[in-house]
Amino acid sequence: STEFELLLTLARQPGRIYTRAQLLDSVHGVSFESYERSVDAHIKNIRRKIEPDPKHPSLVLTVYGVGYRFADA
Repeated sequence: STEFELLLTLARQPGRIYTRAQLLDSVHGVSFESYERSVDAHIKNIRRKIEPDPKHPSLVLTVYGVGYRFADA
């Protein structure tokens, strides 16, 4: 699924910051600007599934103005 692929991409390199476009490209092999916000919805769903407190994430982190990263170990 898209969510699994996004999580896998982030978790493979903890600490690396990915833009929305990079995440879309890693999952679908292409990035369209109009679809970049769909990444936000997928990240929200991932957080609901894996975070102890999704409103205060500790695993999938937002880098404001840039994108997302998976927390370092």
